[in-house]
Amino acid sequence: MRALVVLLLVLNLVFFAWSRGWLDRITGIPAQGSSEAHRLQRQEHPERIEILDAATTAALTQQTCLELGPLDGDAPLAAAQAALRASNLVTGEWLTRTAEQPGSYVVATIRLDNAEFRARKEATYKQLKLDTEPLTGLPAEQPALVLGRFATEAQAHAELASLDKRGLKGLRVLQVRAPSRQHYLVLREADGITAGKLRSLKDPALSSGFKTCSTATHSALPPVAAAAASAPLIAGSAASH
Repeated sequence: MRALVVLLLVLNLVFFAWSRGWLDRITGIPAQGSSEAHRLQRQEHPERIEILDAATTAALTQQTCLELGPLDGDAPLAAAQAALRASNLVTGEWLTRTAEQPGSYVVATIRLDNAEFRARKEATYKQLKLDTEPLTGLPAEQPALVLGRFATEAQAHAELASLDKRGLKGLRVLQVRAPSRQHYLVLREADGITAGKLRSLKDPALSSGFKTCSTATHSALPPVAAAAASAPLIAGSAASH
C-alpha cells in the first residue's frame, strides 16, 4: 500500500511538471498541444504577419503581360537573357519582339565655316524655295545646312542626284544614324509577386526596365497554342515584328 501511495505521488509530480511545460524537451510532447494558438506563439516574428484584403490579394494574383526593352542590338539581348536565367524568377516561356529601326541619312552642304558664304547659300536655297535646317549630331561635319532627311541611303542619293541636275553643287550624303534592331523580351503572364521581383532586379543588363506590354507587343505576340509549341526565348527562339 505504501508503494502505491509513493507511485501515485510521483505520477502526480510528473504530470504537474509536464503540464507546466517543464518536460516538453524531454518528452517531445508539448503540454499545450499543437493548437493554432500554440503555433502562433512559437513563430519567431508573428508581428510580420499581415492579413491582405481582397483587393490586394487580387492585385498580387492577377496575371499581366510584361516586356523588357528596348534592347539596342543582339549583344544587349544576350546579356539580358543571361541575367534572367541567373535570376531563376521565371520558369515559364519568354518571347522576343524584334523591331527593325531604319537609319537616318541627310543631304547636306559641305562645311560652311565662312559666315558670308553660308549666308549666300541660305539666300540661294530660299530663292529656290528649298527648306533648310542646321546640321546637328555630327560635330565634325558642322556647320552645314541640311536640305532633306531620308530613311535609306538610296533615297538620299536619289535626292542628291535630283539637286545636282538643278545645278546645286557642294552637296553630299551623310549618315546620321545607322539602321539597327531593337529587341523586347516578353513574358506573356506574370502575377503581381513575380512582376514586383522582376522590377526590383538591379542587374545592369536589365536597366531598360520591365513595363506593361505595349499595344505593339500585344499585336505581335503569337497565339497561345503557337507560343507553347515554340522553344523558350532563353534557349534562343524569337518572335519578330
